[in-house]
Amino acid sequence: MTMGMVAERRDGPLYRVRAKALMPFFCPGNMRKHRQPGRTMQRKDRPTCTAFLGHRQLASGSLAEVALAARKALLDDAAAPVLIFDDLSGRTLDLDLRGTLDEVLARLADYTPCEQAPARGPGRPKLGVVPREVTLLPRHWEWLAAQPGGASATLRRLVEEARRESVGRDRARLAGEALDRFMLTMAGDLPGYEEAARAFWRQERDRFGELIQRWPIDVRTHLHRLADQAWQEHELVG
Repeated sequence: MTMGMVAERRDGPLYRVRAKALMPFFCPGNMRKHRQPGRTMQRKDRPTCTAFLGHRQLASGSLAEVALAARKALLDDAAAPVLIFDDLSGRTLDLDLRGTLDEVLARLADYTPCEQAPARGPGRPKLGVVPREVTLLPRHWEWLAAQPGGASATLRRLVEEARRESVGRDRARLAGEALDRFMLTMAGDLPGYEEAARAFWRQERDRFGELIQRWPIDVRTHLHRLADQAWQEHELVG
């Protein structure tokens, strides 16, 4: 299995769940998307995260609900192979489940998958403006300098316009990547994995279902849910 979870015991019933750094953490707060009118499925209807104990699903729902289910499994067995997934990204989450129930819930209230805040710079943080380095050709800088409001304001406007135009494509891409990450982590060593991955990206639904039919039922069920969401997003953008 390619499942990377280590449970460590410290000073009695204190446990920490740590997912292997298979990929960078995903920041939901940095990827806010707005559903366009007429969409048939609301992203809020999807569970926020899902926990697995080996190939068996423990819980699916809010972060607190899923984390507490994972904590209970680790209290029963500190070495249990528990993984918690962010359903929107397919990434594993690193949660500190040590201590009392109240302590765990207090940490979850302030939890964000991104542990490092962006470095403060000369921007205008009170207005939410964060500085970053941008590399452009001289003709690009010349064009930006000639625009009303200057280079920064012009870049912000262009980015917002691009975000509005690409929101549907971005949602479809992110939904596909979420399934891809989950399937690699949970089924990367299962028979037919590579063929199933190709069938998913080709949107060969029947073939995909056939290839994962013999996989553990909870993994298979979760994959069908993620695949249906991703395929629907692709249909909405054409």
